[in-house]
Amino acid sequence: MSLESLIDAIRSFPGVTRKRPIRSIVGSFPTGAFPHVAASIGEDAAAIEHGDSCILFAADGIMESLVEADPYYAGYFAVLVNVNDIAAMGGRALAMVDVISMSKSRVCGKILEGLAAGVEKFNVPIVGGHTHPDCRYNAIDVSIIGTVRREDIVLSSTAQDGDDVVFVMDLDGFYPPGLSYAWDTTSRKSAAQAQAQMEAAARVASAHLVHAGKDMSNPGCVGTLGMMLESSGKGAIVDVGKIPVPEGADLTRWLLSYQGCGFVFSCPPESSGEVVRIFGEAGCAGAVVGRVDSSRRLRLSMGGEERVLFDFERDIITGCGPGA
Repeated sequence: MSLESLIDAIRSFPGVTRKRPIRSIVGSFPTGAFPHVAASIGEDAAAIEHGDSCILFAADGIMESLVEADPYYAGYFAVLVNVNDIAAMGGRALAMVDVISMSKSRVCGKILEGLAAGVEKFNVPIVGGHTHPDCRYNAIDVSIIGTVRREDIVLSSTAQDGDDVVFVMDLDGFYPPGLSYAWDTTSRKSAAQAQAQMEAAARVASAHLVHAGKDMSNPGCVGTLGMMLESSGKGAIVDVGKIPVPEGADLTRWLLSYQGCGFVFSCPPESSGEVVRIFGEAGCAGAVVGRVDSSRRLRLSMGGEERVLFDFERDIITGCGPGA
């Protein structure tokens, strides 16, 4: 595996490229006239000020290909991805609503089974929603609310020069049949352990150990870091050899995988060890993999070679950069 081929794989990965249409939406719904909106487009969840706290508000629609390939996992991941978005902001999830569209009752049944399993695993209720019983397609979308103290909120747009780049990832997982890039770390674990991992993110936030963070989503671990840097107007250098990897895993596949529990943080060097320790108590591997700088370029190094992955002066992942 050469560094050049690894970079080509990340840049062309659908988990990365399918984020680009976000650029055409950014700016369509300006929030500047609404002073109670503390965070909005470009973050893992919107943050709405409410007293001394913020209400966190997020939504995710599950890809059509996943619904077709495994409707049970489509339902389960619909819960997982939303819970992760709240955790990434330093919050604790409160409740969800769903929108389910169905053309086949069997598919709908499997989606509902997955949703129920997710509710049980993460102890976050589905309290309502909407059903389309007469569609020509099957789909599941979930919206979630959570809460976080205003002073504890973790944004993805506030990385600072000189910060460590810290990856924390649960290496104990598997790829479900037919889901080549979905690293499942939660379905076979106890609810207590899955919830402890989400709580670790809240602990890190309340201790004010990080400047910025995101959960590792469809672009993979490095692609998610790219989104955080783009949003922050920063760059970074990452040593690929320092990224936690399961024994025997294919490196390219791993770096492109959606993580059942994985976070990227930008934090002061003196805090990195504590972040790794807190997540280690919850069963996650962690490491300082790089350093944030002002270059606006994400560079990867491997085997003594260094190459630019994204140059945010001209490259776009989401278009959610400073001033967007």
